[in-house]
Amino acid sequence: QVQLVESGGGLVQTGGSLRLSCMPSKTIAINTMAWYRQAPGRQRELVASINSTGDTIYTDAVKGRFTINRDNAKNLMTLQMDGLKPEDTAVYYCMAHGRYGAWEDFWGQGTQVTVSS
Repeated sequence: QVQLVESGGGLVQTGGSLRLSCMPSKTIAINTMAWYRQAPGRQRELVASINSTGDTIYTDAVKGRFTINRDNAKNLMTLQMDGLKPEDTAVYYCMAHGRYGAWEDFWGQGTQVTVSS
């Protein structure tokens, strides 16, 4: 079984920074990797994604503040979050579309990000 291991969440004041990391527990082929978030009472939403060639997509709410990166050799994905706002408070999940047998979506356990005002 493949798990995505996340790290880097925490509590920060408005305007602060955090860096999230995500890596699979086993070596697998991965196409797209992404970060999602879910705030209380809201649906899970895409924050940013990056494919194997480095093309990125950001939701409008984080453009210019968050940066997604990926080390293909390590299958390591990071999300640098700067200029954090209280509305960024959520559980952040990493996702990888990879192959371990068949192609499927793998998910992390989630890491809490809390931004205080």
